[in-house]
Amino acid sequence: MKKKKTKRSKDDKLTLVEHLTELRNRIIYMAVALVAAILLSYNFSEILVKDMIGIVPDINFVFISPAELLLSYIKIAVIIGLVVSAPFLITQIWLFVSPGLEKKERRTIVFSLLFGGVFFIIGGVFAYIVVLPLMIQFFIGFQMEGIEEMISFSSYLSLVMNTVLSFGLIFEMPSIMVILTRLGVVRSKFLRQNRKYIILVIFVLAAVLTPPDIISQALLALPMILLFELGIFLSRIVERKRDVGE
Repeated sequence: MKKKKTKRSKDDKLTLVEHLTELRNRIIYMAVALVAAILLSYNFSEILVKDMIGIVPDINFVFISPAELLLSYIKIAVIIGLVVSAPFLITQIWLFVSPGLEKKERRTIVFSLLFGGVFFIIGGVFAYIVVLPLMIQFFIGFQMEGIEEMISFSSYLSLVMNTVLSFGLIFEMPSIMVILTRLGVVRSKFLRQNRKYIILVIFVLAAVLTPPDIISQALLALPMILLFELGIFLSRIVERKRDVGE
């Protein structure tokens, strides 16, 4: 037992050179994994492109520059590669950072990563399946004689990415509220008392993050309000457990 403790204490007290060496190795592992994931994901880019086009089958997309479609494929491969390799990348960062954290801090970070990751995925899926079809149909409805729609796939891809990312980040609201409550930065009572102001901010954010139409803003604002209420509920539970623990 004493030998194990001695070995552990030596591992905990790494020199600056050893820390930099470990950091370099972690970065190399992450870079190799990310590049491999991107190269592998490129083979599935066409499948995702066809699925994205299937959301709006009545629209014929075009590309207006020779490299536009190729660059779109590469962009999709990079995004898929980041998503696929994210668990490995986060694990490498965690293995480098966690030895310097306390037990309570480690639990908080692990909880926030798992909880936040689940909600980010839910938000992205909700945007892709529910919000995007309605949003695009709404935009296409604005037609007039003499003007024919000619939508480039690159602009469509940017719309898809921005919408999915926006909803994924917005769905992080409950996890952020829980983390702030767990750390003692805010209390659930403060959130309840300022509910009307926060809801006003939510509608302002929805107007900024979405295209200028009522449907898109409502599709973002209403889930944000529900997520805010869920965040208050979870914050109260965390707050009670924290107070009992103290």
